[in-house]
Amino acid sequence: MNTEAQDDATLRRWGVLVVEDDSRARAFFEASVQRSPRLFWLGSAGTVQEALGWLSRTTTIPDVLLVDLGMPDGTGLDVIRDAVARFPGCEPLVVSVFGDEENVLASIEAGAVGYIHKDAAPEDIAQTIVEMKAGASPISPMIARRVLAKYRSLQSAAVPGAPPGAAPEAAADESDRGLLSAREHEVLTLIARGFSYAEIARLKGLSVHTVQTHIKNLYGKLAVHSKSEAVFEATRLGLLSHPG
Repeated sequence: MNTEAQDDATLRRWGVLVVEDDSRARAFFEASVQRSPRLFWLGSAGTVQEALGWLSRTTTIPDVLLVDLGMPDGTGLDVIRDAVARFPGCEPLVVSVFGDEENVLASIEAGAVGYIHKDAAPEDIAQTIVEMKAGASPISPMIARRVLAKYRSLQSAAVPGAPPGAAPEAAADESDRGLLSAREHEVLTLIARGFSYAEIARLKGLSVHTVQTHIKNLYGKLAVHSKSEAVFEATRLGLLSHPG
């Protein structure tokens, strides 16, 4: 008996809705999703209004929203907000040419779980989606660095007399400094650099379950609900100053 085939058959499959105005990009995403045994294609929309209409009519809850921000009739942020409000279990993943801090932060505030720059989009977007559903928070390294640098700059500006570019630890009090354990800090630093649970486990010689436990613990300490929120909150508190 082929137990591996049985295991594959019982794995949860995730439904993916794509919001993208570029027909070639839509076709690329669809082909990747259709090849994956862990995903199934729900459909696509080429405008904000088309996407909002789909979300209002669907009887199938989307597990993943793959969305571009620059749409011909508005912004993908509106689609993210609507999808998350209607379906709290839906996880939006932004794939956009916009790499500025404002768009990244606005996306995360709207409910995005990951943010990938189109120039750095992986060949197999389906694998990235599957890893995200397993707990990863995909963020292109170039974008993560820009956002963390922005937070360091804002934190430094908030400290009277702080020199430009000063590390945010200057603003963190002693209780914040000891908030995370050494291992939790290591895990969070790797998350900030875009590593998945499996990659962190391999790098640190831990089991994936142990990594997940560290993530759960630091979520509670930081009072957040996603890895992206954890990175930003830790940076705000001055707990992350050297993101790789």
